[in-house]
Amino acid sequence: MLNVQNISLFYGAAQALRGVSVEARLGQVTCVLGRNGVGKSSLLRAVVGHRPIAGGTIQLDGREVSRLKPYDRARGGIAYVPQGREIFPLLTVRENLETGYAPLKRKDRHVPPEVFEIFPVLKSMLGRRGGDLSGGQQQQLAIGRALTTRPKLLVLDEPTEGIQPSIIKDIGRAIRLLRDRGDMAILLVEQYFEFARELADRFILLERGEVVASGGPAELAGDEVRARMAI
Repeated sequence: MLNVQNISLFYGAAQALRGVSVEARLGQVTCVLGRNGVGKSSLLRAVVGHRPIAGGTIQLDGREVSRLKPYDRARGGIAYVPQGREIFPLLTVRENLETGYAPLKRKDRHVPPEVFEIFPVLKSMLGRRGGDLSGGQQQQLAIGRALTTRPKLLVLDEPTEGIQPSIIKDIGRAIRLLRDRGDMAILLVEQYFEFARELADRFILLERGEVVASGGPAELAGDEVRARMAI
């Protein structure tokens, strides 16, 4: 579904990504791992179109999207849950979910039932303002908003950050359900090693903007990966 080949990205004179390649396949979770400041979020911003790349290609379902605006990538099937969630605190839960209608055709502008099946707490809070929810509930709302767009590729930036353990389990279960459905690719940035290890079908490990290791679940359990992620 996603094929990123040899991309480079700069912030002014500083190079954040150096020839990074990654794939995300339908029915799989691809985890991007690494310490703070190694380029993980920059990679996601490149994929969703929030930062322009200086070289390389980004393809979604075989279509070149490297030069498309973020809203055109959203219409093409990319949904983004950014670090920090970025819900609208003064809008209700219902209104936050409805902002996911933006890339949809009129006939599709309703919240899919699966959003409430995966996160039942949202159904009981539709009239509450987003800013009144706990951090974990806001994260569920942010993922629910992304799912409302009916994505082909779900991009998650550190969904466990600042979340209580019980909600981390709920989010992990939700990601497994979405993966096992088989019609969506999931690209996940994560620093919580155990969470990543339980979910990853494939992983890449970044260091100083470069891929230094990649592979499947067996390689992810290795001491080298743990050591390179240690802060």
